[in-house]
Amino acid sequence: MTTTIIISFCVLLLVAYLFDLSAKKTKIPAVILLLLLGWLARQLTYVFGMKLPDFSPILPVLGMVGLILIVLEGALELKLNKSKLPLLRKSFFGALIPMLSLAFLFAYLLQYFAPSSFKDNLSNVIPLCVISSSIAISSVKNLATTDKEFVIYESSFSDILGVLFFNFIALNEFINGKSFATFGLQILAITFISLIAIILLSLLLSKIDHDIKFVPIILLVILIYTIAHQYDLPALIFILLFGLFLGNLDELKKFRWFRKVKPDELDKEMHKFKELTIEAAFMIRSLFFLLFGYMIETKDMIKVETLGWTFGIIAIIFIFRIIQLLISRLPLIPLLFIAPRGLVTILLFLSIAPAKQIPLINRSLIIQVIVITSLIMMIGLLLTKKDAETEKKEMEESPETAVE
Repeated sequence: MTTTIIISFCVLLLVAYLFDLSAKKTKIPAVILLLLLGWLARQLTYVFGMKLPDFSPILPVLGMVGLILIVLEGALELKLNKSKLPLLRKSFFGALIPMLSLAFLFAYLLQYFAPSSFKDNLSNVIPLCVISSSIAISSVKNLATTDKEFVIYESSFSDILGVLFFNFIALNEFINGKSFATFGLQILAITFISLIAIILLSLLLSKIDHDIKFVPIILLVILIYTIAHQYDLPALIFILLFGLFLGNLDELKKFRWFRKVKPDELDKEMHKFKELTIEAAFMIRSLFFLLFGYMIETKDMIKVETLGWTFGIIAIIFIFRIIQLLISRLPLIPLLFIAPRGLVTILLFLSIAPAKQIPLINRSLIIQVIVITSLIMMIGLLLTKKDAETEKKEMEESPETAVE
């Protein structure tokens, strides 16, 4: 049985890698194929009468580690300089305002259909309002540079803000002035802890003279996040700040105090660290979606009772997205289509206490929203394939034009 499980996981992860490679050409989001592959693996176990262990306890662990690595990977891509400020502003508010608006609208609508408190309704719908960076970032590699940067920034902010918003609602029994004050103090506390941890981790990264140096750093990052999370601190802020610090070393070199951490050596190590983070994020993300696909019951995907709610929720999501892009003066095509739900949606949904779960927001609805928003993104990217290729050709021909 052990050999079978090892062989199965190796084969499935290699197939996942092929999906990731082919995504650039096919424009099919890898998450769709991973969920399908996991589901097919489940059907094969039925056909051959195989009994595998229960993987459900592993899913939240993979989700948490995956979230850390995905946010870190996204933060490493964020460049902070004056030229990026307008884009950063648009992406931050583009992630925050639609998420809050959708969450409060959905929670308000649920008041008419679910006999629960507004707070419980809110905590149940927040997972549906978060754009998945794990799906979006990996799917827009061939888009125009400005569109790709906006998606990276927006989806990364959406993950972080979504988790912070969910924790604030779910962890506070009453939402009042005291809870806001406590949340503010928690942000200040995690910011202070983050600055100390970043300095220490940077010194370690630049000074460790050993063949193994990046794995301990990643383990320490996960450890700090987990301890902070255990004390109900907004731990993703630490991941964001650490990623921004390492991703913007060139901007920090002008400060005298920064020279003490050997910026040139740190910059050299940062590129290797980034490569390891990307590969680790791919591994954990693939395992997460494969296992989630494996745990999907066929009846969940085709449950007719939830399809009406699913399409209604998705329609509202894209109406808000149109309004957001028009107000931000951003192109509707292809950005309109890129609003997938994914890992964070699943992770937050699994985090809801059973006593607080609303029957209307169930496993079937979550799966359907994830699959359909990913399919919409796939169709949108296929429709914009020609524009991306045209821009690429123009960039390749520009040097020749300059010579002429």
